[in-house]
Amino acid sequence: LKEHRSALREKNPEMSNMELVKKIADAWKELPAAQKQVYEEARKTDWQRYQEQLAAYKAQLSPAQAVALREERRKRLAKRRSFRAKRELTVLGKPKRPRSGFNIFVSENFQESEGISPAAKLKQLFDAWRKMSSSQKQPYLQLAEDDKVRYNNEMKSWEAKMVELGREDLIRSRREGPKKKTAETAKKAETAKASSHEKKAKLKLKKSEE
Repeated sequence: LKEHRSALREKNPEMSNMELVKKIADAWKELPAAQKQVYEEARKTDWQRYQEQLAAYKAQLSPAQAVALREERRKRLAKRRSFRAKRELTVLGKPKRPRSGFNIFVSENFQESEGISPAAKLKQLFDAWRKMSSSQKQPYLQLAEDDKVRYNNEMKSWEAKMVELGREDLIRSRREGPKKKTAETAKKAETAKASSHEKKAKLKLKKSEE
């Protein structure tokens, strides 16, 4: 791939990266086994060299540096897995999660809010939301409830489709286990969720102002 990509790009400047990779893959499939062996041997040599260099690098690390390196690698792999999982769900068309009343309030008033920067606008809206009475918040909270109904309906259809595709691992009941909530517990959870959204917005404001 590395050896032939530049040459193919010069000959086919109109090709997209995807088309270019496909063309190289097709050429690789047609390559005789004897010629493939040359590249396989080169790959093994490069891998052996990399392993030796990595071992030499790790050998000169202090215990604390070795621990930090392992932790950094763990975080990097976790981030990569999370990104791949989110990308897969997007490709599979998973419905968007329901918005909170505060999020709906922000989206409807962001453009008209005062402030010369997005952070300033968000701060103004955050302060306005906190000063609103329960009756003033009610329309947005009702829209949030409606959005929750939309989400649950779309999720039922989506999960049924995932079962047909053999992806039961993506079904909520399989991943999260059964959950029972009383009306009071559900209300507390909703209040905590709204508070969490406000705290996240406040934290975002602090970071933008630093």
